[in-house]
Amino acid sequence: MRKPSSLVLCAVGLLLLSSCSPRDFLTRRLAADLIASSSTFRATRQFELTTGIISNQDYLAPQYLALQHRGWISGVVARCPPAVAPPCWNATLTPTGVDTVQALLAPGDAEKQSFSIPAARRELIAITGIVKQGNLADVEFTWRWIPLNEVGAVMYSSDAHYRSLASFRSYDDGWRVVEAAAHSAQPLDEALKNAEPAQ
Repeated sequence: MRKPSSLVLCAVGLLLLSSCSPRDFLTRRLAADLIASSSTFRATRQFELTTGIISNQDYLAPQYLALQHRGWISGVVARCPPAVAPPCWNATLTPTGVDTVQALLAPGDAEKQSFSIPAARRELIAITGIVKQGNLADVEFTWRWIPLNEVGAVMYSSDAHYRSLASFRSYDDGWRVVEAAAHSAQPLDEALKNAEPAQ
């Protein structure tokens, strides 16, 4: 008498389990997969480089100072445009800077004075915590920049780790990371912008 009832219970249990999707349960592994595969997280970090007449504030920015230290750009004091307070600089790529940057530019950008250089991408290190409340969840995670080239290596250290908090929402087909603003949830792009250095 016990065997048929055990078989029925096993069959019902299997039917219930088969109706669940792996995305129905927000595990650390699922959260990591969803964050790492999101378009926001995978977006390449671009460095905007401007040559020609630039403000003193731009010329003394940390990124420009790093390029100057490497000998890739140099500048001489120049006359400022009417809307910019002096002093200004005429920033140019040095021969070494041209060799370094030229291979990284999109076709047709070499003649421009302002261009984007792909510098780094994000790498997820770990999910450090999940807090769920109904069909909403907050996932804390750590990540770092991975430089894509010499310029990226000057701008972004892969040794620095950052901590962010991503919002998740459960839908009829399972959990999803919130990439755009929805109600009070923090979208992933804001979470990455507001990242704090991890301890």
